[in-house]
Amino acid sequence: MANIGRLSTKDAVLFLCDMQEKFRPNIFQFTNIVSNAARLLQASRILGIPPILTEQYPKGLGPTVPELGAEDLKAHAKTSFTMMIEEVQKELEALGNPKQAILCGIEAHACIACTAFDLLEKGIEVHIVADAVSSRSQTDRLFALSRLKQSGAYLTTTEAVLLQLVQDAKHPNFKEIQKLLAHPSPDTGLLAFFSAL
Repeated sequence: MANIGRLSTKDAVLFLCDMQEKFRPNIFQFTNIVSNAARLLQASRILGIPPILTEQYPKGLGPTVPELGAEDLKAHAKTSFTMMIEEVQKELEALGNPKQAILCGIEAHACIACTAFDLLEKGIEVHIVADAVSSRSQTDRLFALSRLKQSGAYLTTTEAVLLQLVQDAKHPNFKEIQKLLAHPSPDTGLLAFFSAL
């Protein structure tokens, strides 16, 4: 059967990429991107999906922003434009090499793209949460999403991920996930270039 990209709580990991203080004034829709990523992190805790957090050169770019709610996570510091540094690869091995990656953060055309390419090369299915990734430039964001789709990543949204992971209103954690869906995801400017995707 063709691989259709159906998410499963048993085999997924959540990648939280470089949502740091110094990016705040420059990233398009930063507040809404982090808000959506924070909901994904909350859902991952409810559903037992392991999260992995990185920070790009934290000495210069500052810590992860507090509203992500990731204070309890170990942040892997890096200088490379991929999250797939040695420490992260070891963490994935310790988790039994999950087969699906849910990817959010910044920047779409840099660290998100490089991470997605590395994951895809390893045979890991990549789900880019389009309303939880951004760049400074909307042109870069648009072409990154389009390019990632060409490379075989699935483009999805925060709410779609949450619903696909529970799959049924009878799911034992549905009520908790439903609370995260109480307010629709904020508009992050995707509709303006949807036709190009």
